[in-house]
Amino acid sequence: MTTITRFAPSPTGNLHVGNIRTALHNWFLARKAKETGGSGKFMLRIDDTDAERSREEFVTGIRADLAWLGLDVDGEERQSDRLAHYEAAFETLKASGRVYRAYETAQELDLKRKVQLGRGLPPIYDRGALKLTEADHAAKAAEGAHPHWRFLLDHDSPITWEDGVRGPQHFDPAALSDPVIRRADGSWLYMLPSAVDDIEMGITDVLRGEDHVSNTAVQVQMFEALGAVPPRFAHEALLMGKEGKLSKRLGSLGCESFQERGIEPDAIVALLARLGTSQPVEPIADRQALVDSFDLSTFGRAPAKFDDADLDRVNTAIVHQMEYEVVKERLPDGMDEAAWYAVRPNLAIVADAAEWWRIVTGPIDLPEFSDDDRAYLAQAAKALDFAAEDPWHALTGALKEATGRKGKSLFLPLRQALTGMDHGPDMAELLLVLGEETARRRLDRAAN
Repeated sequence: MTTITRFAPSPTGNLHVGNIRTALHNWFLARKAKETGGSGKFMLRIDDTDAERSREEFVTGIRADLAWLGLDVDGEERQSDRLAHYEAAFETLKASGRVYRAYETAQELDLKRKVQLGRGLPPIYDRGALKLTEADHAAKAAEGAHPHWRFLLDHDSPITWEDGVRGPQHFDPAALSDPVIRRADGSWLYMLPSAVDDIEMGITDVLRGEDHVSNTAVQVQMFEALGAVPPRFAHEALLMGKEGKLSKRLGSLGCESFQERGIEPDAIVALLARLGTSQPVEPIADRQALVDSFDLSTFGRAPAKFDDADLDRVNTAIVHQMEYEVVKERLPDGMDEAAWYAVRPNLAIVADAAEWWRIVTGPIDLPEFSDDDRAYLAQAAKALDFAAEDPWHALTGALKEATGRKGKSLFLPLRQALTGMDHGPDMAELLLVLGEETARRRLDRAAN
């Protein structure tokens, strides 16, 4: 079975966490089809028909963000290159009587809605423009008025589809407004170009937010009016903030802000892969494992809650799994494999490695030691033996036997003398990174 999905952002701004989640799930859907014996494609469609607001730098940014997240695309289309296709589809609909001219202003439509609500009626378009005669249209043209165009819904054909998340869907077309598909200036709104592109790009699956459900109801009839079979639709619950309501802040959370915070792309993917599903969010860096477990049947209807604390937790766990070969180009000069594995368990973000490396390379600030601790550290400097298989445990074992110290009094002065810190990486690994010369010099300095 062939599965072709698409991610269709408008280049009027940067991608935010909600966009990223949509892109990711469509990517998963396509990649899973490949793994189950079929073929899968993930397409990028730049919805740039809004020439006034679209910016080329945002197109570049969208591509860069998808690449940073590891979401490779199998093809790209731009709506601004496809205007002739929309014109042809529009002429087809016009010839079949499925579009009509209307002239109401935004203020007039708003007044109509208020009147309908006041009468207890649904605030949908009343199809007043259908009553206009050709003479009326000619008069409008003589006045210099230009029409916008609406798609004529078939009120006799109930709209149904099996939604991949929401299950069976049923809409009465008479309860929907005939949507405006073309403005008076000739420019296009979302509905028709999207349907035409989905048909001509061979899109088999449209996975998007539940705020598009009513759009889907309209587009089902649009597909049919254009002689095409609608794709499979799935509408996932929208993201919310942890406070339990829609958060404007989510609209500003994008890849740039994640990168500034030191968040790994694998952490974002691991969190968003399962947010809003019945599956547990886990720090899974193996992309294939996430693909294999992706299943629309696990998606819930309740809003998915995005929490920065969850992202930080997942990110820390991902960092703790990262191999040296993956991060070596991002580490401070001179920081080798042994040093990375020594400090890795103490990192929240990769950039924190620089601070721990500064502790290794020095200089470090020492606390005030008591006379007893200075004598103890002098003894430690003499007992240090790098010829031992495990110098740290050999040292602490010898000191414990010689001094009777144990627990905090045994370990803390050594850590403080060697690192200037009360906490940090496993000292057995870190001592080897420091090396014998540096370790003995620091112990002697602390003792004196």
